[in-house]
Amino acid sequence: MAEIITKIFFLIAVIDPLGSVPVFLEATKHFDHRHKRKIAIRASFLAFFILLFFILVGQLILEGMDVSLYAFEISGGVILFLFALTMIFGEGKPESEKHLITDYRHVTIFPVAIPSIASPGAIMAVVLMTDNHLFTVQQQAMTTLLVFIVILITMFLLLAATIVQKKIGEYGITVISKIMGMILAAYAVQSILSGIKDFIKAINL
Repeated sequence: MAEIITKIFFLIAVIDPLGSVPVFLEATKHFDHRHKRKIAIRASFLAFFILLFFILVGQLILEGMDVSLYAFEISGGVILFLFALTMIFGEGKPESEKHLITDYRHVTIFPVAIPSIASPGAIMAVVLMTDNHLFTVQQQAMTTLLVFIVILITMFLLLAATIVQKKIGEYGITVISKIMGMILAAYAVQSILSGIKDFIKAINL
């Protein structure tokens, strides 16, 4: 149970559902309530299927390129750490992703589904969390279910985006995003240390 709770908190940190609220509001400001609901639902499910794709084939692609487990752990940890630093020290996920909006007719895919929900950090995280060498099929299935749950949480927040922003405020959302960045940075460092540990074991065999 503790492992499940830990994974949920980590997924919330890396997907950052609250951070997607201002992006969604900016992207859909020219749409009526009915279209906003459609965009929130479609973007959330599209983001889930993108993450599911990488859960299923992400590691196969890396193994096809003959990438070792420890190299994957270290490189994945470095990428997640850099992503976390942008969350902590950058202008924040909401502001940076608002600048990506250039065509309000296609906002469901970009930037709401990608990169706001299914961000590069989220993609790397789900690949790391479903590593075939470290986790059983049952554990990977549980992680996939937890990803779906977090995406559902994100969808409900987007459906109630106007209320959420009024209650918390954009400043509050930015603060929470930075806290999520700190949690993600800690996980990234752990992944790097695990990769180094596995590498040292491999060369000592």
